[in-house]
Amino acid sequence: MTSPTEFIGQLFVIALLVVLGIFVGVVLLRSIRIVPQAYNGVVERLGRYHKTLQPGLNILVPFIDRMRPLVDMREQVVSFPPQPVITEDNLVVSIDTVIYFQVNDARAATYEIANYLAGVEQLTVTTLRNVVGGLNLEEALTSRDNINGQLRVVLDEATGKWGLRVNRVELKAIDPPASIQDSMEKQMRAERDRRAVILTSEGSKQSQILEAEGARQSAILKAEGDAKAQVLRAEAEAEAIKIVFGAIHAGNPDSQLLAYEYLQTLPKLAAGDANKMWIIPSELTEALKGIGAGFFPGGSAPGAPTAPSAAPPATGPAR
Repeated sequence: MTSPTEFIGQLFVIALLVVLGIFVGVVLLRSIRIVPQAYNGVVERLGRYHKTLQPGLNILVPFIDRMRPLVDMREQVVSFPPQPVITEDNLVVSIDTVIYFQVNDARAATYEIANYLAGVEQLTVTTLRNVVGGLNLEEALTSRDNINGQLRVVLDEATGKWGLRVNRVELKAIDPPASIQDSMEKQMRAERDRRAVILTSEGSKQSQILEAEGARQSAILKAEGDAKAQVLRAEAEAEAIKIVFGAIHAGNPDSQLLAYEYLQTLPKLAAGDANKMWIIPSELTEALKGIGAGFFPGGSAPGAPTAPSAAPPATGPAR
């Protein structure tokens, strides 16, 4: 049976062992640090910067080394609220910006600036006002790439000492005042209407030109066709006259045949409703004599009247 003194001694030893185990556990916990991937840890020794921990298992000196909050090394996207900016023509526009940046030096991001996000925001606002302040509204609306480039260069140069790298700067929206938006919409509608009227006029003009060109070509072709037809008709009539003339000469007609043809032509002279009178040529008696001589050689036809040789031509209404 143990005495009270021995029992108290055993309890003290057990307590001491427990305390020692707790101390060893605390030491191990404070000396072992696991840094996740894409993060860096800044270690201070006795209050001063000591080193930067890389991703993985790291060993620290307990109670001497202290690790600050981890620094995210991934590219970050920050959208800032709309900022009022005055343009060169004294118009207030609201501009939304988006910044793409990345921490490349955990030590500088920790010690060179207290809050690098707030610093980037304020620097973006001031730079944006400087850049857009030298542009009018139309240039600001149509020169986004130029503004983005100027902002990126200025921000990247200014944030380099903070251990940051600005990759991209984008203007998400440029909102002019409501009255200016209405004026711009009216201007765009007027411009579209003007272009529509111009295009309609150009189409009408081109259509009239094509129609006139078609009418001119049609008239030219018709005139050429009429000319060729007249030439062909004249050539045909000339050929017919040659054939008739040749046939007459080939047949060797006498005076009686010619007189008969003369008489056959006379009724054609009186044909038509417009002829109210016609004149009997003086050669009619000679033609009758020729015909009579042809049918009754040696004398005139029995009962034929003897026409006076010097009688004037008779005229009378056509019947």
